[in-house]
Amino acid sequence: MDMLIGYARTSTLEQEAGLEAQLRDLNEIGCDKVFQEQVSSVAQRPELNRALEFLREGDVLYVTKLDRLARSMKHLGDIVDTIKGKGAYLKVLDNLGLDTTTATGELVLNVLGSVAQFERSMMLERQREGIAKAKAQGKYTGRQKTAQAKSKQVFELKAQGIKPNDIAKQLGISRASVYRIIKAGDE
Repeated sequence: MDMLIGYARTSTLEQEAGLEAQLRDLNEIGCDKVFQEQVSSVAQRPELNRALEFLREGDVLYVTKLDRLARSMKHLGDIVDTIKGKGAYLKVLDNLGLDTTTATGELVLNVLGSVAQFERSMMLERQREGIAKAKAQGKYTGRQKTAQAKSKQVFELKAQGIKPNDIAKQLGISRASVYRIIKAGDE
């Protein structure tokens, strides 16, 4: 029996409404199983890996938008190759009903993937320009201070008796980061 598998992702815990909208859309089309996570596209994505492992021949993996699935054309190609290798298909709800079961769908996927990668490159370029401007004005705090602030928050929450899993959720960081911070503080 062919299954409809959904995958939903947002980058941060603050994007709860975006995740809920994706889940609603995936449930409306009748997905039998939905994998979801709130992680950056560049971080490890265990739920995406589980969704890909779960796929069987004839199944369809649904996502609401292409940028929820892949971070680059290479990454998209790898994911599509994995899906095809299992004899399954990809459908993207928000991109003209993109459907890789057809040759036209595969062409559109490649074009849209290229556009998405271009948009990400432009966003990163604007981000670099903004950081350079902030540095020139002496307003840039940088990652190190942000990391130091997170470390301080981890230890404050740990001192309150909050468990590492809950600390990670509350601060929007991975559980592994919480343990790494705690371990570094114990050394």
